[in-house]
Amino acid sequence: MNQKYQEMYRQKLCSADNCAKLLRDGDAIFFPLANGAPAVIGNAMGKRIREEGLKGLLLSSGVDVKWMDLFSPDLKDQIIIDCGFVGVVTRQGVQNGLYSFAAGRLGQSIDVTSDELPGVTRGVVACVVSPMDEHGWFSTGTNTDVGWGAWKTGKFRELVVEVNENMPRTFGNNHFHISEVSAVVENHQPLVELPAIPVSKEDEMIGQYIAELIEDGSCIQIGIGGVPNAVAKYLKDKKDLGVHSEMLTDSMVDLYNDGVITCAKKNFNRFKIIGSFALGSKKLYDFINNNPLVEMHCASWVNDPYYIGLNDNLVSVNATLEVDLTGQAASESISYKQYSGTGGQLDFIQGAWRSQGGKSFLTLYSTYTDKGGKMHSSIKPSLTPGTFVTASRTEVDNIVTEYGVAHIKGWHIRQRVKNLISIAHPDFRDELTFEARKMNLIP
Repeated sequence: MNQKYQEMYRQKLCSADNCAKLLRDGDAIFFPLANGAPAVIGNAMGKRIREEGLKGLLLSSGVDVKWMDLFSPDLKDQIIIDCGFVGVVTRQGVQNGLYSFAAGRLGQSIDVTSDELPGVTRGVVACVVSPMDEHGWFSTGTNTDVGWGAWKTGKFRELVVEVNENMPRTFGNNHFHISEVSAVVENHQPLVELPAIPVSKEDEMIGQYIAELIEDGSCIQIGIGGVPNAVAKYLKDKKDLGVHSEMLTDSMVDLYNDGVITCAKKNFNRFKIIGSFALGSKKLYDFINNNPLVEMHCASWVNDPYYIGLNDNLVSVNATLEVDLTGQAASESISYKQYSGTGGQLDFIQGAWRSQGGKSFLTLYSTYTDKGGKMHSSIKPSLTPGTFVTASRTEVDNIVTEYGVAHIKGWHIRQRVKNLISIAHPDFRDELTFEARKMNLIP
């Protein structure tokens, strides 16, 4: 290893407490998603804010999977926790008003957060990285997403890294050089892994419908959950699929191992699996490590509808929670309570529309059961009051339930209503038809 870079590393290596001393009053702190968020540095920052009485800070984060002292309720008057996508760690806090929520698309989050931060100083970007290589470079590994791009805007004062030997080294535009770094902290804790998600009967049915509409040579974007797992299951007989996806998942590794994903037919970034972050099991993390097939890039590039659309036959699969009879999709809240976030859903809906031969699918079960045990239709005459619209009716292409696929893009309201009622649960179809007539949506 280059002696110059080794010496720079030694000079910048410090404790998490010393690293946290870089914080100032009024700073904005920027963390990547999930495993990219530096837990030890976050704990030290929380400790310093409490002990030194720092004020006016803001943390921009999302898909938080690790608790940190920064999230402590006693710091609520000193730091705003601004969640771009509500994860398991922050969901209750957002719903109770302890934390805030940043409404926005993943593909635009870097520009918005680096340009639109009134009242705060663009202070510290902090990321988990792989160990430094012989040329002085760290890889952001599983999480290029937003941290790398935020720093590369040139608008933040300090870059600090938490080196973890368990973080994979990945290819793509996702590296920091030791010369850019203000402080290095070492913490070799295992990466958070997601448990296996079971596939239900309804997932199987939805997965089959979508898989039938995916052609050989298509480029896919799918996330995690029962439905994406079911889609992957029914893609086993496809050939030469490619990947351009904000998130890389275990199911993609399985499809690669089965010879389904080759990226050989991609017309943009051919022979490359393109992702922005990876979240799953060790199987996934081992797969992307030093794998030249895989490239991790910034979310502002991966999720740009223009670049998504350069992939022919781009197929996007995402989940939603409620759909009304005109095609509005609510994918992130339950009434007014924030449950997740917009993420890249709208980015990929728009990107698939730009793609030659592209298709986008929003999936949901036809019914849900409330706390009292009463069953309700997920396809509604109008959305539940207070619910936030994620994808407008002008954007949505296909809605899928266990009863079929409703294509609505470009259709007039009467046909949309007919198509959507046809995939609602049979017990609710007459009621939906009655309500649609009351609303003058159909004759």
